[in-house]
Amino acid sequence: MTGKIKRFLIGRPMKSNELEGEKLGKLKALAILSSDALSSVAYGTEQILIVLILAGAAALWYSLPIALAVLALLAILIVSYRQTIFAYPTGGGAYIVAKDNIGKFSSLIAGGSLLVDYILTVAVSSSAGTDAITSAFPVLHDDRVLIALAMIVFLTLMNLRGVTESASVLAIPIYAFVVSIFLLIIIGTINYFTGGAPAAAPQMEATISNVSLFLLLKAFSSGCSALTGVEAVSNAIPNFRDPAPKNAAATLVMMGLILGAMFTGITLLAYWYGIRPDEKATVISQIAEATFGRGWMYFMIQGVTAIILFLAANTAYSAFPLLAFMLAKDKYLPHMFMVRGDRLGFSNGIIFLSVMSAILVVVFEGNTDSLIPLYAVGVFIPFTLSQLGMMIRWIKHKPKGWQGKLVVNTIGMLTTLSITLIFVFTKFAQVWVVFIFLPIVVYLFAKIHRHYENTADQLRIDLAVDKPCVKGNTVIIPVSGITQVVRNTVSYAKTLSDSVVAVYIGFDDESIRKMEEKWEEWDPGIRLIVLKSRYRSIMRPLRKFIDTVEWKKGEQDNITVLIPQFITKHWWEAVLHNQTSLMMRAYLLNYKDVIVTTVPFHLHK
Repeated sequence: MTGKIKRFLIGRPMKSNELEGEKLGKLKALAILSSDALSSVAYGTEQILIVLILAGAAALWYSLPIALAVLALLAILIVSYRQTIFAYPTGGGAYIVAKDNIGKFSSLIAGGSLLVDYILTVAVSSSAGTDAITSAFPVLHDDRVLIALAMIVFLTLMNLRGVTESASVLAIPIYAFVVSIFLLIIIGTINYFTGGAPAAAPQMEATISNVSLFLLLKAFSSGCSALTGVEAVSNAIPNFRDPAPKNAAATLVMMGLILGAMFTGITLLAYWYGIRPDEKATVISQIAEATFGRGWMYFMIQGVTAIILFLAANTAYSAFPLLAFMLAKDKYLPHMFMVRGDRLGFSNGIIFLSVMSAILVVVFEGNTDSLIPLYAVGVFIPFTLSQLGMMIRWIKHKPKGWQGKLVVNTIGMLTTLSITLIFVFTKFAQVWVVFIFLPIVVYLFAKIHRHYENTADQLRIDLAVDKPCVKGNTVIIPVSGITQVVRNTVSYAKTLSDSVVAVYIGFDDESIRKMEEKWEEWDPGIRLIVLKSRYRSIMRPLRKFIDTVEWKKGEQDNITVLIPQFITKHWWEAVLHNQTSLMMRAYLLNYKDVIVTTVPFHLHK
């Protein structure tokens, strides 16, 4: 039954040679890998206005020069990450660049920042999508956490079905969002110039006495949240069809042009229409209502905005598993992240991402504003490290035209470093947790790596010296009675060794006497050792007996414990029986030199 449900939810298993068919073309990749960046249009301008409104409505005109600065930074990032794609065509983005050029510690900071950022991407996107829905339907405001969690479950199932299938389904609403936003910008602009704007824009270049440099920098850093997700294309190059680097670079440029155009249009409309931040209505919602009224077009824009904000999380679902795979390959994450699932995706990475983001949504109660600063600062740390790594690469290798490439990455590094510092100084109260959490993540990476290195050292053998050691075998069978399960185990034990002994642990003299009499009558051909437990414990007397056998025969024999266990036909029937055999196995596995094996006996009815 479980298998049928799994097949229904995620589809049939795929063969390994079908992996090439799971690669993405430019249009599908643009939808899947750019959804995070494109969706930030829905809250990037709003984040700028939320800061500026603190100085009064007249200060909102500063959103225009701030937006221009954000666009300049976007252009720098697009050009520099395009260089990264061709320099590192196997993907990995900031993690691989830092690892190759700066050092292990820097690469772990970049990789840890990106992993945390992708988790936050899912949490922020699901929360922001929920905000768009509750803006149109305020009655659902109290259910925003449940709505966000439901969307995370949906995206998890879609991505477990495979990259190509999820791209085919999710590309439709993503492109619908792009078309709707451009339609909103065009019609909104026409309305403004034909006198249809509902409110007067704040006077441009008005002098506002309480607007400080600190406030402007804070607004700029908030607007830079619109740039999150730009690095995803360079991380996920292996998902592209050949020639992968060329297709990835083209996709990155298309994403930059679309994102820049939409961000510019929304910022201008917000200024022209005098839009102010509102807890119960997003900036997009207010612009759409001012342009179309509360008609079908308004609800369509709110609908596709909610969908794109939800689907922005899909960028993380594409990039997180690949980055986790690379870290696991380098022994910094558990090896389970290297395993492909039935549909050829890295299923464990997808599930882990979903669980962690769902926890964040519950903890923050779906509050997008609380998550976005954490989300953005986690992006700009790897941005900076990636640019610095590329600078070192150009200086070290000096390929043709390296001077121009160095200039681009130097400008990019200085800019992203400045943004990171601005975030730290202007929003420290909101982002301080990153400076606690990130060192913990790096520490865990180091602990995992040390474990794998220690394990490899202990498992490694010298082929010329370390030959198999042949010893005898003493078999111990714990028994609780004489049953078909015990008969099955004794029969198997006799094929392994002539030195077989059964152990019975009784709690009183009467049960011990009866067991000895029945064993003598059955006469299976092996000796029965009877132990009395004064404290009704099975494990302690058994362990003392095994210690004695190991002390006497450990040098010449392997000590094997065969645990009889019957297996019920239905899973629920197992709940009706004591799980002594399972507890015994778990307890005895701690022995260093004892082999513990379960011998199953399957019930038919």
